[in-house]
Amino acid sequence: MKVTSKINLGLIIIISVFVLSGCASLKEKARGFAGVSTKILEEGRPNAIKEQVNLDFFTCFNKVKELLIKNGSYVYKEDVANKLIAVYLSDTDTTPVGVFFTEAGANITQMEVSSPSSYAKGVIAKVLDVLPKAE
Repeated sequence: MKVTSKINLGLIIIISVFVLSGCASLKEKARGFAGVSTKILEEGRPNAIKEQVNLDFFTCFNKVKELLIKNGSYVYKEDVANKLIAVYLSDTDTTPVGVFFTEAGANITQMEVSSPSSYAKGVIAKVLDVLPKAE
């Protein structure tokens, strides 16, 4: 077998692996490599700190973003369509924390604070504790 045949076969195998692994996983791997993936935050949602507030979704989203920035957190992703704000604890502490939003009523929004770090999750939940609680 010639060297060029071996190279072509290797190239075909590599391309096949990428194609068969699917675009979504490739995108997520690229995000993970770049340090902006939210997958770990999404996976942590079952263990998130949950709180319902007496605000509509858009007001809640904007107030949370404002509070996080005021706290010194670094917002690396804000996604209104997927109802998520992802931050690093600060510009020097790159522990990821996500705040997920779910509309629970006309003027009630549930927030879920998710992070692989219990400490970071608690810090952000405390920052958001000033929002009006739903009854």
